[in-house]
Amino acid sequence: MTTSAGRATLKQVAERAGVSLATASRAINGSGTRQVNPELAEKVLQAAAELDYVVNVQAQAMARGRTNVLGLVVADIVDPYFATIASGVIAEASASSCLVNLAITDRSPEREQEFLRMFGAQQVRGVVLAGSRAIDASLNEALIEQVQAVEASGGRVVSLGQSMLGGDAVVIANREGAADLAAALLNLGHRRFGILAGPEHLHTPVDRTQGFVDTVVAAGAPAPVVVHSAFSRDGGSSAMETLLAEHGPGSATSDPVTCVFAAADALAVGALTACREAGVGVPDQISLAGFDDVPTLRDIHPHLSTVALPMFEAGRAAAALALQPSTGAPRTVPITGRVVLRQSTRTLVRD
Repeated sequence: MTTSAGRATLKQVAERAGVSLATASRAINGSGTRQVNPELAEKVLQAAAELDYVVNVQAQAMARGRTNVLGLVVADIVDPYFATIASGVIAEASASSCLVNLAITDRSPEREQEFLRMFGAQQVRGVVLAGSRAIDASLNEALIEQVQAVEASGGRVVSLGQSMLGGDAVVIANREGAADLAAALLNLGHRRFGILAGPEHLHTPVDRTQGFVDTVVAAGAPAPVVVHSAFSRDGGSSAMETLLAEHGPGSATSDPVTCVFAAADALAVGALTACREAGVGVPDQISLAGFDDVPTLRDIHPHLSTVALPMFEAGRAAAALALQPSTGAPRTVPITGRVVLRQSTRTLVRD
């Protein structure tokens, strides 16, 4: 331990190791151009340990040309979907001794672009962009320009959701998962479906809706009733109110919906509340299924049928890509879901 009144300095470490200050700095902080002899580096690290030297993170960043920070951009941290992704990103970053700087866009493409620009200016090691890409190609083009600017300066950008930005991506099989869920619900005997589809301008809900619709129609069942709304719990509640009034049990229709697919669990949670307030039993009068399998579902009654996605693992995979050097060619990590049928869906009696 140092005997000085204050914290040990890098100069003291260099003196203890018998090397120059520059050599001590390169050994501890790293250097993108010059390497330290392994034997000298070991002496410096030993001296640092003996003196209980605390690394100057800012000095490290200057030496390496890049901070030990990972940027994470999400739409909404309150949504358990994004919270679970963030947990995975933080776990992977911590394993690499990185801090995570979180930015929340409130689903604004303009804010997403601005946060990416800011992270690039801060020289972070990498950025994870978690969330759905917009249907509007012009918005993606503007974001692609920002991605290219960050990577041209030596940073890394990884998309989590879809691979539309030209770089590495963790890609979720949204269409395939929804198709598998539709097949499972058809197997329960349901033929008349409703879909709480979320917004029409985002690829994630659009892909999930299309995968579900295609499978239902291919099976010879009527095309589902589709209701759009905000991609949130409140959006699910209002959309379910509309669907129940026009196509639910007790409505004027002669062919009521028997099963509803919500394109995200957040929508499904709101839909459950709307059913309860309308006095419609789930699943006795109408079945309900979601997508994502967020952790909070264990506290929901009845337990929700859904497509389970390993979002914590997806977050870890995205962070790992963002912290690795570029290979030159874009890398893709696929994330697939599995159908989980629980209490919110029931088997219909077949004639």
